[in-house]
Amino acid sequence: MNEGVRWSISYAEIATLAEVRRPVVTTWARRHTDFPEPIRREAGRPLFDGREVVDWLLATNHGNASPRKLRAELALHTLAGWRDRLPAQVLVNALTALICLRQQQDAPLADFDWASILRQAGRFDAEDTFLHTELRALAGPAMAHDAERVGTALAALADELVEAAYTPAEAFDWVLGARRRLGAIELIADEPAPVLAEALARLCGIAEMGDGAILTTPYARSGDLLAAMHAQAAPDAGHTYLAADPDPAFTRLVRRRMLVREVYEFQLDVTVGTELALDDWGDPDVVLCALPYEPGETRDALTVLERVEALTDLLDVGRTAVVLGPADALVRPLTPHSDADRLRRSFLSNGLLKAVVSLPDGAFPYRPGYRTAIWVLTRTPERERHGMVLLADLSARPLTEQALDSLVEDVHIFRSAGWQNDRRHTPRHAVILPAKVLDDRPGTAFTPQHRPQESRYTRAVIERPERISRLEIRLSELVEQAHQELYGPDGQVELRTLAALRTEDRPVRRTTVGRMLRERRLRRLPGHRIKDEHLISDGGYAVLTPSEVVGAVPVGGRRIDPLVLTAAYEHANLTQPGDVIVTSTPDFGVYVDEEGLCVVAYPARILRVRPDAERPVRPRVLAALLRAAAAEHGRVSGAVRPSRRLEDLLIPDLTPDEAERYDALLAEIGRRDALLRAQIAALEDLNRLTATGLVDGTLTLLPTPHTV
Repeated sequence: MNEGVRWSISYAEIATLAEVRRPVVTTWARRHTDFPEPIRREAGRPLFDGREVVDWLLATNHGNASPRKLRAELALHTLAGWRDRLPAQVLVNALTALICLRQQQDAPLADFDWASILRQAGRFDAEDTFLHTELRALAGPAMAHDAERVGTALAALADELVEAAYTPAEAFDWVLGARRRLGAIELIADEPAPVLAEALARLCGIAEMGDGAILTTPYARSGDLLAAMHAQAAPDAGHTYLAADPDPAFTRLVRRRMLVREVYEFQLDVTVGTELALDDWGDPDVVLCALPYEPGETRDALTVLERVEALTDLLDVGRTAVVLGPADALVRPLTPHSDADRLRRSFLSNGLLKAVVSLPDGAFPYRPGYRTAIWVLTRTPERERHGMVLLADLSARPLTEQALDSLVEDVHIFRSAGWQNDRRHTPRHAVILPAKVLDDRPGTAFTPQHRPQESRYTRAVIERPERISRLEIRLSELVEQAHQELYGPDGQVELRTLAALRTEDRPVRRTTVGRMLRERRLRRLPGHRIKDEHLISDGGYAVLTPSEVVGAVPVGGRRIDPLVLTAAYEHANLTQPGDVIVTSTPDFGVYVDEEGLCVVAYPARILRVRPDAERPVRPRVLAALLRAAAAEHGRVSGAVRPSRRLEDLLIPDLTPDEAERYDALLAEIGRRDALLRAQIAALEDLNRLTATGLVDGTLTLLPTPHTV
């Protein structure tokens, strides 16, 4: 197994591998004497042997990762160690060929020497169309002297991956999922994100198709779209899969990828070039295509649209094409009456274009600035055309599974209704409008220009004027309250700090948090490691994370159910009124919990005042002094921690009289701050509601009434 390769792994990488938070691994290393020892240190950071760590996780059942995933990760990291010995693409091709060979012969490879493995490859691939060349490449000039050792080691890795997976197909996908890690960038650069590839296959409607359909993918690349279509089909559907790609290496990879899925030669045809083998199989039921990427400097909208037109020429009546291509050709404005504009509008006039979806940047992870769009095209008889098109704009939304599920559902219902508007269903992120609206506007963008008509009748829209009126009343009440509470009878603001310079004969006494802890004036309590999945937005106890402590988010947005807290965190402490919550990560922050009954999340912690101390500490005073002292000793650029620890910050140890006066001043400042913040919050809500109503076209502003 290439003993010279050791998988060095850090604490953070162990946490990712075990699917736990980073501090958990440090706790394991401290508490468990059998935890693997570091094999070396790099820039002061301990590195562990990955194989020893995986063995420990498997033996102790620690972490959240499944045993099969751990074994697969071990094999893949062992495989990554070969990057210095073999070119990345040779490595991926050889391992996928070995997985395919194992699936073909339905037996492990580790029992055979390399010569026997090559003979079996020649027997199963007599015409050398999918795996024989990839295995012979291991005996190339650079590895001719060591082909036996390298080949048998990779064969053992292939066995290990297949045994860790449920099927050879899953093991194959694990290897392709590690393309970036292995350095085989050319195998993934032109593939859409996995969540998008799955959504594109679902847009084809494969799950509802009858048995024996012909599913095609021009420009197949490494076969992500073809594999996604196969995953959508029923296990016994018996579909035929056709693909084409100009690169022979990609066509061989696609053949292997489908063969391990038990799609054999009588259901599979992958050709070299841009033309599908339709003469031998007939017209396709589905064409799913990601158009080849071209740089923006050389990309031509007319050329892109002509490629789409060539794909639609393959469609018979009732057949569908789903195309992923550049947004500047498919959805963005074009020069009116140009050749590209006329060709694009022709897809509307002949009833081919059914749905248009604008996507955000990042649809192709290796081309982050490449903005794309989806077209769904179906050839329908003229008598069945309703002249409607669905437009969706996801360009400002992240490509999440939830957003794409909603899109697929909208298109599916649109298709089920015969490509016309179904009044029983309102698209969530799309509008359905007559295609003539776009066709009559040369050069216009194929994006929705208004909200769906149904959106005017949602509760949020109908109640918006009433909510604005209530905010206006609330703002008037707040202004009146502030005027009464903040201004005196003479109309002047009555806030006096009575601050004066301290005389030299009254030097200030100083102390630190560490000293107050030793003097038992304070008590320190730790925060708790709350898992993200246990956080909710309503009910239960408020959770104070560092974000709440530093003021980045309001308190109360993250909460935890009391039953979950009791069951999962039996030693958790709730805050008490007056507790001072502090954090140094990511920035210094202090928060005084006036009401208590909150849960503090690590790395934030609690400083609890001891009321029975000889000189009790006032929480508001302590928080204000710590905040000011920390500002003088903040983290400088490039440093990983502040120049002074919390326990070492020097703060004034005020006399009881001074502390009492300062506490009263802080209370008054806090009261006035709360009044002003309430007004600001009301103004922000008023501004947001009004702007939202004007933007979506559901509100208008009436003229100011004139008084006589």
